[in-house]
Amino acid sequence: MTENTTSTTLHITCGDLTAAHDGRTAMVQGWVNSARDHGDLIFIDVRDRFGVTQTVFDPSIAPEAAALAKTLRSEDVIRVEGRVRRRPAGTENQKIATGEIELAAMQALVLNRSLTPPFPIHGDGDVDETLRMRYRYLDLRRPHMQRNIALRHRAVKTVRDYLDERGFLEIETPMLIKQTPEGARDFLVPSRLHPGEFYALPQSPQLFKQILMVAGFHRYFQIARCFRDEASRADRQPEFTQIDIEMAFPTQDQVIELVEGMLARVFDEALDVQIATPFPRLTYADAMAKYGVDKPDLRFGLELADYGAAFEGTEFKIFASAIAAGKRIIGFVDPGGAARSRREFDALVESALGLGAKGLAWIAFADDGPRSSLPKSALTPQMLDSLTRIGNAKPGDAVLLVADDLVAAQSVAGQLRLHVGAAKGLRDPKRFEFCWVLDFPLFERDAETGAITSMHHPFTAPAPGLEALDGDPLTVRAQHYDVVLNGSEIGSGSIRIHDPELQRRVFRILGYTDEQVHDRFGFLLDAFAYGAPPHGGIAPGVDRLIQMMVGADSIREVIAFPKNQRFQDLMIEAPAPVPPELLRELSLRVDAPRSDAAPKAKV
Repeated sequence: MTENTTSTTLHITCGDLTAAHDGRTAMVQGWVNSARDHGDLIFIDVRDRFGVTQTVFDPSIAPEAAALAKTLRSEDVIRVEGRVRRRPAGTENQKIATGEIELAAMQALVLNRSLTPPFPIHGDGDVDETLRMRYRYLDLRRPHMQRNIALRHRAVKTVRDYLDERGFLEIETPMLIKQTPEGARDFLVPSRLHPGEFYALPQSPQLFKQILMVAGFHRYFQIARCFRDEASRADRQPEFTQIDIEMAFPTQDQVIELVEGMLARVFDEALDVQIATPFPRLTYADAMAKYGVDKPDLRFGLELADYGAAFEGTEFKIFASAIAAGKRIIGFVDPGGAARSRREFDALVESALGLGAKGLAWIAFADDGPRSSLPKSALTPQMLDSLTRIGNAKPGDAVLLVADDLVAAQSVAGQLRLHVGAAKGLRDPKRFEFCWVLDFPLFERDAETGAITSMHHPFTAPAPGLEALDGDPLTVRAQHYDVVLNGSEIGSGSIRIHDPELQRRVFRILGYTDEQVHDRFGFLLDAFAYGAPPHGGIAPGVDRLIQMMVGADSIREVIAFPKNQRFQDLMIEAPAPVPPELLRELSLRVDAPRSDAAPKAKV
């Protein structure tokens, strides 16, 4: 509660007056939330961040204040002083903290007038997002945005307290750094003092936090701002925030236990929700086999299975050809799915095609016998019996099947699983199911170029015993771990390479020349040569975590000033051209924009 009791008048927020203040003289300040003119009385609800106070203007008692009240409009900023009194019996509002009292106005002052807002402020009705981004200062006044930003503050404060209690130091790392490849494009910043040379904004503090471990700080964290110049995507931002953590001499289990405790405490203190620990752990291979994705949603079952054995020798040519070509038949049981109509199954097929499937087969175990998209001749007793055993299907269920290469079949079936789970109401945003995914591959092959790349980043250590990197690099597992919540990866981390020679071997596998390694990472390898301890860490994303906590559809709902889907700030109109003289100072020249360049967003 915020109040000033140095005078006889109580200076207090709009959310803190209670029946205990009955008879006191008080003053509140805030925005006009609503106004109701009943002729003999005028009711003005005054709002600030802390709540709403009902003020009452009686022309027979305070005529000047009442006359002023008649001129007030939504979002005018006012100050009201008066006497606190209980509301008449039967008029209390139990939905708000101040609902037992009202403030009988004696004096009022308009601190600032407001234009008519372009959308309602006092409610959370749907508003066009472009309009919301253009008038973000008004959008932020709305109740759900106030709650979201306040919860974000509480969550981050809890993180700071938790890590401080465990010996971590919050250390800031540079925002202007050297350009180094980390998987996405860097934002470049030209140097005026060094023409033709550029800084980069950090995609993460990765290299600096590793150097802090070499420097002996042992336990580091930072609420870090990071930047990635990625292609425009619906739920990404070019700048984002992460809880950056690094530890010296950790085991993988120690990092996992630390993060579990931190997340459980965040949910407890910021959301009053109890999270059970330890979280379930899955290997990368198991996650892909059971859920078709490395960030599984454990709020519901519908686990995937390989149904290939049920179709050995099948007369169904599509599946027979797929099996002969070494492809897999991946699917899952749809509980109660036999009740679907043919039209509903056709809609599922269309959904699967939209997800990248070449087709979708289905078998429904109806009470009057099996129905299927397969020809009747393919529905042999042996095949049907095998289908029910593989997925434990029961009468009334259906089985949905995708045939393709293993990775493609798992991916499509996994996405279809999420689609069916959502349609059945199984993805409750108020239920929180965490898990860890472990034992990722250290390397993967780029689908376009065929080159070997890091699955995460080149500083991840191989699993114990695989440091020699002998044989096929694609078979090497990593000491990498992801924490997943409700089907979204909210934190990614690893034990790092601390041996300079091992780090050089990894760079060579990735195709870097010795000259490139020296130019881009020489400072890190030089540091490792002076006694680098084993170290590791993780970096949960703040934006994604808070989005999941509040059940929002987009991370833009939990960021005070986000960019839109085209990475534009419509409020300040950024990005924007700069004056030619500034470009000259930076030794830059801008080519004429392409004729096909996207137009600037307008409101």
